Amino acid sequence: MKLPTINLRQEELSRFDEAIQKEWLLTNGLGGFASSTVLGINTRKYHGLLVAALNPPGERRVCLEKLDEEICIGNNTYPLGANEFQNGIFPRGYIFLKEFAVNPFPKYVYAVDNVEIEKTIFIPHKKNAVIILYEVGNKNDSDVKIRVYPLINCRHFHSVTDRWKNSIEFVQRREGDIAELRAQFPKLALAMKATDGKYYAKGKWVDDVYYREEASRGESCFDDVFQPGYFETDVKAKRMDKFAVVFAVDKNGENALKVLDEAPTTYDVEKALEEEIERRENFLTKFYEIHPTVSAVEWLNWVVLATDSFIVEDTNAQQNFVIAGYHWFESWGRDMFISLPGLMLVTGRFEDARRSFLTFKQYMKDGLIPNFVPDQPNQLAYNTADATLWYVNAVLQYLKYTGDFKFVKEQLWNELKAIIENYIKGTAFDIRVDSDCLLHHGPQLTWMDAIVDGKPVTPRGGKAVEVQALWYNALKIMELLANRFGEKSEAEKYFRLAEGAQKAFVEKFWNLEKNCLFDVISEGEKDASMRPNQIIAVSLDFTMLDIAKNERIVDIVHRELLTPYGLRTLAKSDSKYVGVYEGDRRKRDMAYHNGTVWAWLLGPFTTAFLKTKGYVEHRREYALKNFLMPLFTEQVYRAGLGTISEIFDGDLPHTPRGCIAQAWSVAEPLRAYVEDVMQMRPAHEKEVLQSSS
Repeated sequence: MKLPTINLRQEELSRFDEAIQKEWLLTNGLGGFASSTVLGINTRKYHGLLVAALNPPGERRVCLEKLDEEICIGNNTYPLGANEFQNGIFPRGYIFLKEFAVNPFPKYVYAVDNVEIEKTIFIPHKKNAVIILYEVGNKNDSDVKIRVYPLINCRHFHSVTDRWKNSIEFVQRREGDIAELRAQFPKLALAMKATDGKYYAKGKWVDDVYYREEASRGESCFDDVFQPGYFETDVKAKRMDKFAVVFAVDKNGENALKVLDEAPTTYDVEKALEEEIERRENFLTKFYEIHPTVSAVEWLNWVVLATDSFIVEDTNAQQNFVIAGYHWFESWGRDMFISLPGLMLVTGRFEDARRSFLTFKQYMKDGLIPNFVPDQPNQLAYNTADATLWYVNAVLQYLKYTGDFKFVKEQLWNELKAIIENYIKGTAFDIRVDSDCLLHHGPQLTWMDAIVDGKPVTPRGGKAVEVQALWYNALKIMELLANRFGEKSEAEKYFRLAEGAQKAFVEKFWNLEKNCLFDVISEGEKDASMRPNQIIAVSLDFTMLDIAKNERIVDIVHRELLTPYGLRTLAKSDSKYVGVYEGDRRKRDMAYHNGTVWAWLLGPFTTAFLKTKGYVEHRREYALKNFLMPLFTEQVYRAGLGTISEIFDGDLPHTPRGCIAQAWSVAEPLRAYVEDVMQMRPAHEKEVLQSSS
């Protein structure tokens, strides 16, 4: 299967203000990554060629910030690197940039005075390492020198370095052709080598590198980086030559040295590159084997490949996680189980799905899975009413794809029952079943959880509409499973609860004036804000409303909230609407769920639209053209190349914002495309759902 390619030519790269907004991302399956802009200028504190997860998937540290090259031709030296400082960019090596491509790895092509340099960056899978392969064509009559200057750090990826305050010291030593830098606070060892040429240790600091994106976000934006020396390689006259530089990091240095030993020559590096290309080709091939009637097109290839970037593994504990978004999110329970069908089931990664269920089963506490898993597992946060219900829903989706009731019965059934029991008797954060069988919960426990000045931006304590939809859906799933496993009394209990919840929901949540659902009910108050949460009540397998009411919800959400790249979180007519997501954290949080567009919502919206309108061909074509194609065909080429951003402005031109790659932004639209638009239904769907009858 041929891999897709994104090419930016010199003319596009010369438009600085546009080019500086385009970023690339590589991930290593451990939580680590490499990322920068197409101009090679780091604009974020999160940018770096080696951002390693020292305690996968956490403890991510920026170890290798970037490489700056220069070419020595005769008496002239041409810098190819570019770094931004508060008073400007120096040097401006991007002016020699002839081409940039992602295919699927980032490749920079520079042309200077009859010398052309191709620089390809890739990350070996499941290793905290990065390899940069250079191919140099020298058409001159004399030899040229290529120097490569690493800029390194050891900071946590949320922070920046002030070398005077942080008192960072790197100890540099040589062992054969390997150079190693060690830091004590934090403890880590960075090993590096070149497959050709020599390394010269000449350490110095580069102070106050400026990150424009962090400045615009009101975040720390000045960083001190250490330049330990440089690699130097000669390229003969009228020759083409290749060499590579390899970097690896860990806490004690042993694994880092092992990685370097595996790539002693340029030939070995090229072989490693071919293996990474083959891994991606096989991943795409498997997808189309699973879905033989789906046509292989470039935008779809990018979306499918993007799913792989979010699934990460703690190789020591044999646990699976989903990174919610790059660059800065950790593993969030809600995001993981909303994304699981699109990331793992549609792509046939059933073993990853099983391990994901088992991982969060281990973290379950009082019937709740964690809201997110930070670097330190003993600091797990459980402040969520809906993440656990998304977990239950993901179990049903897993069964629809695999029919694997044995796994669910043996590994998950007791925990699933414990979830419902804890919700019934009451658990943390005032999550409890009320007398009307609906689920009551405390504030800030839904996905709309932004807080400003200690107060919720979107207060949704009480009974939020999507939480009730997920609760009913979970009860019906439990009824289905109890019947399947021969536990009739349990099935009857779930049935009665679901019946009571449905009756109360229809009576209390239907807004007769607007012909849709209220967003939140709390102590007699009903929030009629026009938000997208009600679409969840239509899209789930088990819904409490009749087809006529469901269709009215779809129609009003379509009319009031749909944009080319997702659903607005609040209608433009609302006085609280904020149309642009920018500024410091306070301003951004005020907009986050008050008008900002979220791409992931296109998944449930597309499902709900076709569920109510019918799956006839012209409806599916309409949904594809109007709901999914703008996102798929435009956004993979716009901000985070080859992936999809977290959010977009509510106002035109709907500028991409937030993370450049978001798990559920990729997963949910892809799932809806495969399952609903292309009608590639899960293999065991009928069998599983019929058992609920």
